[in-house]
Parts: sequence; structure tokens; C-alpha cells
Amino acid sequence: MNDSGFDLDLQAAEQDIDFDEDARVILGVLDGTTAVEERVEAIERGHTLVLAIDGDLTELAADLAPAVKKGGGNLVHFRKFLIISPPDIDIDTSEL
Repeated sequence: MNDSGFDLDLQAAEQDIDFDEDARVILGVLDGTTAVEERVEAIERGHTLVLAIDGDLTELAADLAPAVKKGGGNLVHFRKFLIISPPDIDIDTSEL
């Protein structure tokens, strides 16, 4: 135990944390040319997508949005972008 009275084993704690070293933010365009399955797989691997919307969002996201929501992911339309994150990454919109 250290002087603070708080005993913390950082090495043991790090072993319990699931680090996803491959997770990243992927920039792209939502224009209907990329398969929904490809986008969903990226989210399932822990990636966050920031997609510039090129066309009618309602039409372009008709199949994508339900698939992302079914997997527990998050979607936010911000300006001319659709941000999609995996279930464990919240998108904070409190400052909008």
C-alpha cells in the first residue's frame, strides 16, 4: 500500500483493459457506392466513421442506419456529415 492508503496495481489493471489497437476514425463519403456490410463491419471492428453526405441522406442511410442501430452503434447527422460510432463510443452532442 502506498502513502495515500489507496492500493492500485496498474499492471494488473492494464491486463484487464481491452485495448483495440486497430480502432481508428475513418473518413469517407456516403454516396451509395460502398456496401452497407462494409460500413457495418468497420463499426463492428471498433472504428468510427465520419462520412460526408453526397446526396439524399434519408435515401443513402435507409439500410445503413437500421443495421448500425441493430448492432448497438450510434449515428449523428451533423452539418453535411454522418458520424457513426461503435456501441462503446458515445457521440456527445451536448454542445450543439
